[in-house]
Amino acid sequence: MSTDGPAGRADARARRARRAFLGAFAVVVGVLAVIGLGGAALTTTQGPRVTHVQVDPDAAATASGSRMIFTTTQSLREVDAAQVTVTPAADFTVDTSGRTVGLRFAQPLWDETEYTVRIEGVAGLGGGPATTIEESFTTPPLEVYLLRRGRTDDTIVRTTLDGTAETVYSHPHIEDFRATAGHLVIATLDDDDRPVLVTTRLDGSGERELTLPGPGTVTNLQSADRGNRIGYTFTDASIGRAGSRESALFTASLSDPAAEPTPIEIEGGDPRVDDWRFVPGTDSLLMLTYDGTLTLATGEGEEPVALGSALAIDGIARGSTEAIVDRLTQHITVDLASADEKPLVAVDAALGTPGAITPLADGSTLRVLAQLDGFTVRSTDVVVADADGEVRPVFQVASGDVLLHTCVAPSGRYAAFLVAPRAVDNPYDGYRLPLPERLQTHVVELDTGDEVSALDGFDISWCQNAPRP
Repeated sequence: MSTDGPAGRADARARRARRAFLGAFAVVVGVLAVIGLGGAALTTTQGPRVTHVQVDPDAAATASGSRMIFTTTQSLREVDAAQVTVTPAADFTVDTSGRTVGLRFAQPLWDETEYTVRIEGVAGLGGGPATTIEESFTTPPLEVYLLRRGRTDDTIVRTTLDGTAETVYSHPHIEDFRATAGHLVIATLDDDDRPVLVTTRLDGSGERELTLPGPGTVTNLQSADRGNRIGYTFTDASIGRAGSRESALFTASLSDPAAEPTPIEIEGGDPRVDDWRFVPGTDSLLMLTYDGTLTLATGEGEEPVALGSALAIDGIARGSTEAIVDRLTQHITVDLASADEKPLVAVDAALGTPGAITPLADGSTLRVLAQLDGFTVRSTDVVVADADGEVRPVFQVASGDVLLHTCVAPSGRYAAFLVAPRAVDNPYDGYRLPLPERLQTHVVELDTGDEVSALDGFDISWCQNAPRP
């Protein structure tokens, strides 16, 4: 058959075009392969390089466990904590996975502070030189929440430390509140003076009522450091009748306000709880019952741990499992992870009569010391006491004022001292949690002893529990 016709010439052109395309395609593939191999060789030669850094400065300044994650160009060898420097210093853990290396900060970082993370000796699994990674970020100014009782409405305000405040929630009667990472939980009274527990978002929106164990009174409201778990003690309105509950401990989740609260019961023990605390970073609760028994209630299905007798729980520092407890004869430190205990080092008796003790995450404590003239308090000082009992002053209560409560910021940078000014003419209000009508919260930087703010109101959102009248 002749190929000189139109059809033959078309087939020949098609064959030539296919050969040209295949040749060009082969050249392109070859060039890309060379580029790819060259790029891979260049990446290996240069060592790992950072392509993305993920960090949330807001979360880093307000919550423990925040993360900083570096993504690189190569799968990495394991990075050890000794290779990492954080400036200024902060506790952290480090992990490596594939092309990423991440830091988890143990505690909230200081506000309005530039942090630099430097990782030396970062090497790829495929070999090549090690490199140094360095990145900085700045944490924002701190915001806190405070409760202000008023003549008409009570308000919860969000404020900076310079006193710039906005109301996020108001109600005719607020007894107490706590702030979590994402919610407010607020103890109120309704129009019939019946206790109601509500939760809102941090801006006060999305109000929902939590289910209570029944008609009765809610006291000692607390929230866990992380998550949405809260707890409180509850007393039936029918107290005195057979089977009624008095100061019974319950926990609940803000994720499901309609769910029935969970009773915390110790078999064979006194069900009435005088004081209690969430143990940071665990599902455990430390509770002191009316009969003076101190018990660690652990996770579901686990046996509670008896810790002897006590008069009071002074506190548990955030990021710590060590509780300071007032025994019958002395204050002690109890390691709740092992149940080991040791006496708390006393300070020089000449400094004053000891009062409240507040633990700090580094093992030191805040001590309230009063100078007495008979039964009259002449002055009250707050000092930081180290593990050896050496002290340095951080706050002095003005003459005639009364210190009611001490709370420490989650980062440990500040302490808040709740003071009732001019106590002799500062009458208590008529709330179920009665407090003086005029209250000020003094915020002090603990490293320097400098007062950075004096804010109207109480229950600053750092507090793990309410002031006890």
